[in-house]
Amino acid sequence: MASLQTRAYLSLGALAVVTGALLFACAGTIRWWNGWVYLALFVGLSAVITADLLRRDPALLERRMKAGPSAEKRPQQRLIMLGASVGFIALLVVPALDYRFGWSRAPLAVVFLGQLMCVFGFGFIGRVYQENTYATATIQVAAGQRVISTGPYAIVRHPMYASAMVYVIGTPLALGSWVGLLAVAFMAPLLVWRLLDEERMLARELPGYTEYQQRVRYRLIPNVW
Repeated sequence: MASLQTRAYLSLGALAVVTGALLFACAGTIRWWNGWVYLALFVGLSAVITADLLRRDPALLERRMKAGPSAEKRPQQRLIMLGASVGFIALLVVPALDYRFGWSRAPLAVVFLGQLMCVFGFGFIGRVYQENTYATATIQVAAGQRVISTGPYAIVRHPMYASAMVYVIGTPLALGSWVGLLAVAFMAPLLVWRLLDEERMLARELPGYTEYQQRVRYRLIPNVW
């Protein structure tokens, strides 16, 4: 069997090819600087996180590689992840089509803001991985899992989802598309559905989680929700 490092970088390479193909095929050109900058950020930041996990927590990387609808054990979560996968594709396809057909144009300042949001979103995700070795890509309670209440988990109960939303919102903006925010609007209810379902499972199956919910009141946004 190939080593974890080989499998991780092959998966990242395949994802980079698919992402680039979606962006530039739908844009109808490779002369789209927003697309190239976004692709470089996406691949580069993913490679940094992959390298960090290989060095610091290879077991978490192994678990994170088991993702997607087929990896979920419950039908409800498989449905949610199927919708999220469609939404992620739309995050790339809709802005690319927007560029091709000129539906909308975000100003340069907004594009730079979107790029920064992508960087910060990835950075926050990396911070979550440092704090929580149980941050798998599927909804489950692992053997020996304990409640994490330090670092970002002392601020909100779901910092992974909060970080992902920063990146998700930043993606269409980085690609210069206002219309692409429709994909964000499609994905947001799925994220909330997944989050609430995960909380019910954790409260039922993870010792100490209900007490943690009482200590940390907010799920995604401090002082809001």
